[in-house]
Amino acid sequence: MTRSERLAETICRNAFRVGLSEIGPLDISDLDFEDWVRSFCQNGCRNYNRTWACPPAVGTLEECRERCRYYQHMMLFDRCYKLSGSSRYRLVDSAMEDFKIIVDDFDELVSPILSESLFLSNEGCRRCTECTWPDAPCRFPDKLHHTIEGYGFNIAKLAKKAGLHYNGGPETVTFFGAILYNE
Repeated sequence: MTRSERLAETICRNAFRVGLSEIGPLDISDLDFEDWVRSFCQNGCRNYNRTWACPPAVGTLEECRERCRYYQHMMLFDRCYKLSGSSRYRLVDSAMEDFKIIVDDFDELVSPILSESLFLSNEGCRRCTECTWPDAPCRFPDKLHHTIEGYGFNIAKLAKKAGLHYNGGPETVTFFGAILYNE
């Protein structure tokens, strides 16, 4: 087994250790940065222009593309949550909070074994009660995870390429993130 394969195996083992459901590799050169996804951010997301984790703070699609192409490897990961009960909105919100904690835990476990990494997560950042964007620098830049959709990634397409399930079935919600890294 090569050093690269051992590192990927360690990353996967840690993904499951923190509670992620699936993880799969993606080829950096095969990534699509889609304008329509970014447009959806701008026209349909409550976090657009409100946080350092979302557009326009993450940069243009070209800047996101260049940032991703700096890395040698990428893995997409997810966590599927079962929803049941009448308070679905509260359950989805609770699941999203849990996913963000899991991504933080994953970052803490694997970043020390990598020379460089970039974590992408879902929907904005909830670390601070009120984000400093655009008036002051991020309070926690080392813990900031940009949004995966903010990079223009079509999650359904990425999931298929990485061999992950996009839809976990009825009464579920699945959140996605990614790790880009250099050895």
